[in-house]
Formats: sequence, C-alpha cells, structure tokens
Amino acid sequence: MNQTKSLRIVHCFRSPVGGIFRHVRDLAAIQAAAGHKVGILCDSSTGGELEDALFDQIMPDLELGLVRIPMRRAITPGDLVTLVSTFSEIKKLKPDVLHAHGAKGGSYARMIGSLLRVSGNRVARLYCPHGGTIHYDAATAKGRLFFSLERFLERMTDRLIFVSEYERDGYREKVGEPRCPISLVYNGLTPAEFEKTGTERGAADFLYIGMMRDLKGPDLFLQAIATLNQNASRPVKAHFVGDGPDKSKYLEQIDKLGISDFVTVHDPMPAREAFSKAKRVVVPSRAESMPYIVLEAIAAGKPVIATRVGGIPEIFDTEADKLVEPGNAEALAATMREAIENPEKPAITTKRAKLLEKRFSVSVMASDVYDAYLKCF
Repeated sequence: MNQTKSLRIVHCFRSPVGGIFRHVRDLAAIQAAAGHKVGILCDSSTGGELEDALFDQIMPDLELGLVRIPMRRAITPGDLVTLVSTFSEIKKLKPDVLHAHGAKGGSYARMIGSLLRVSGNRVARLYCPHGGTIHYDAATAKGRLFFSLERFLERMTDRLIFVSEYERDGYREKVGEPRCPISLVYNGLTPAEFEKTGTERGAADFLYIGMMRDLKGPDLFLQAIATLNQNASRPVKAHFVGDGPDKSKYLEQIDKLGISDFVTVHDPMPAREAFSKAKRVVVPSRAESMPYIVLEAIAAGKPVIATRVGGIPEIFDTEADKLVEPGNAEALAATMREAIENPEKPAITTKRAKLLEKRFSVSVMASDVYDAYLKCF
C-alpha cells in the first residue's frame, strides 16, 4: 500500500483506563495529524471523570468517532451479544486497519476483521496483548484456556505487536512460537513529558499512582508504609492515587494497618500532577508489560522504586540490578527506607531521563506501528 494514502484506522480495546488508553490516545493523535481517519471502540462501563475529560481532549482527532459498548472483562455468554453489536458498529466505519489492544478487544476485533474479510472487505488485523493473558500462569486451568484461545485467534491475526521483549518472550513461552509476523514497538513519551516536574513544599515521601488491583501491588505499598512507620524517627507520608475494582479493599487495609494519618487517598488525576505531591514514585507491581507510569516518572525526573517484573528491567537497562523482588513487602520497605536515608542526587535522575529519551519516543512508536500496518497489505 502507498505510504502516503490515508488509512481508516479503528482502535478496539475494552477498558479506557491506564496504559492501554494512554497508548491509544497517543497513536490516535499522531495518526490523525498524519492525515489518517481514526476511530475508537471500547467499553462504556469503565472509566470516570478523568477518562471522560481525556476523551473530550482527543475527540478532534477521531474523525471516525467514538463508540462505547458495554464489554465485560470476564468471558460470559453476553460476549456473543457484544460481538454482534461491535460488528455492526465497526462495519459502518469501513476500516482499513483494525488495531486491537488487550485480550477482550483483541478477541472482538480479530473475529470481526475476519468476518469483514469474508464479505470482501480487505482489513488488516493487528493485535497487541499489552501484557493481558501473558500474565496468567500456564500451570492453571484458566491460563491454559486463555493461551489456547490466543493460539486459535492467531489464525485471524495479520501481525502481532509486542510492547516489550518480556511480552514477546512470554507469548512464545506460554502460547507458542507465533505463526504470524511480529513487531516489537516500545511505548513512547512526548517531548513535553521529559520536562522536570516540581515538588510541592511539604511533599510526601512516596507516591503510588495506578490501577487499584492486586496485580499492581498497592497492598504491598501500604504494607511497606506501615512497616516504615513502626518505630520511625519521623512519620513517613505517602499519597495513594487511582481507582479500580479493589480500591475499597485497600481503604479497609489502610484502616486495619492504622496508617490513615500517613496515607492521603486521591481519586485518579494526571500523572504529572501527582508527581509533584511526593519526592519518589513507587511501582510495586506483581506483573507488568511496559508500564507507562515508570517511563513517565523517570522522564519527569523523579526517583523511582520499582519491582523486577515484565518490561521494567528493559527500561532501567544497566540499572536493572536496583529493582526490587516482586511480591515482597519487606524487601520493598527496605528499599524505600534506603531511599529516605540516602536520597538520589538530581544529577542521577537527570542522566536517567536523558538516556530514556533516546529509547522511548512517541514519534518512533507511531512510526513503527505505521510500518507494521503497511506490512499487512
């Protein structure tokens, strides 16, 4: 296909929160600026005021519009109804490219793309797991089911896009060697995100910002804060920012641990706004693929304490030995205590941000994704 031709691109994913939503917003903006017609189809039952505001920001980029349909995270009989509704909506948009993100969006988009092909529409079907099913244990029945489904859907996939070596290698190990072409495309940041954020006067010691679910480790963060405040010479304060299915459980944990005086809870807010509230960012995840929050925090010049999971070692590169053992609140607390006692010098965080800027650019990300599209025709 001629690279100058305007493409009709539809991004399909389930939940408009977190890294996937950020990834799609960046792609939509750059693709629209390049003259392509872009649309989004996603779930209507997740997201809040912050996500609504983010949709408002990108609506000028969505010439093909925004379609929101209820999509359950779990596999249910209702998926068939959703599939029919989704097919009807996507067919109207006449896409050249169906770019699927995440397991549920990937299932719908690839099946619909294949149905469109049967009716004579030549549509490229691309799928990026963004971690998703790769996080499941191959020894469990649920894991084996999901990996079998991934293998089956491969037949309806023109190209797989992985956002980290970890994700690519995990797919090979758990699903099998891909039988369709693959691309490795790192997430990227905008130039503005490499400007340092300030730190508020009286800033807290630590910040957790992200999805409120066990996979992201907020419970480990809270346990570490409790440990640090036992026999501490001064209070260790933290901000706890985000939303998600398990938030109420973590609010109960704060009460049970007796740390409500040390932890300030917030609804979701822009990352850079949250960064200014604390001296350091903690990413205590049990599993990740290529987390934007780590990239964003480093680019903003914040010291980052993170676990050794997923693609995080690829971000830290030669500093990967500084990462914390996942799932271990005591190890996390020890690293956080060391950060208080021996703060990182600004020169170190500045150097880390400059190295990151060379490797994780949003323009490179969009260019590589576009190349992946062209290879499908």
